[in-house]
Amino acid sequence: MPNPPNNEARVEVRSTIDIVTARQQGRELALSLGFSGAEVTLVAAAISEIARNILDHAKRGEVLFSQVQHGNHRGLQVIAQDQGPGIPDIGVAMQYGYSTRRGLGVGLPGAKWLMDDFEITSKVGEGTKVVMRKWLKNETNKLNPPG
Repeated sequence: MPNPPNNEARVEVRSTIDIVTARQQGRELALSLGFSGAEVTLVAAAISEIARNILDHAKRGEVLFSQVQHGNHRGLQVIAQDQGPGIPDIGVAMQYGYSTRRGLGVGLPGAKWLMDDFEITSKVGEGTKVVMRKWLKNETNKLNPPG
């Protein structure tokens, strides 16, 4: 599988194989940005959770990956969006153990726990959008070396 061009990638989610593809694209981009093996594993797990939510609840959607920069900090941004039924109560959906299916209920709250930043917006009947970011550690020192 090729590396994401220009540090960006997009994966349509329509089947379980697309979850694997999304996870792999995220892993490749995270590695290319310099994340540690442990951090790459966390990113991949978060991507799996949100891609699974797309498939389970909306049947189709997309996951977008890009490098982001905020001040002296670089990181990976993951956006998952769908045009599914939406989430009526985000507060309830973000509670560990809550599930509308027979799953473990760790999807959204688990993804939030694994990433540094997590934002979710949803409108019933229109869909859901999740924006997650993982920041490289000690990036300030890399961009502004002492001396």
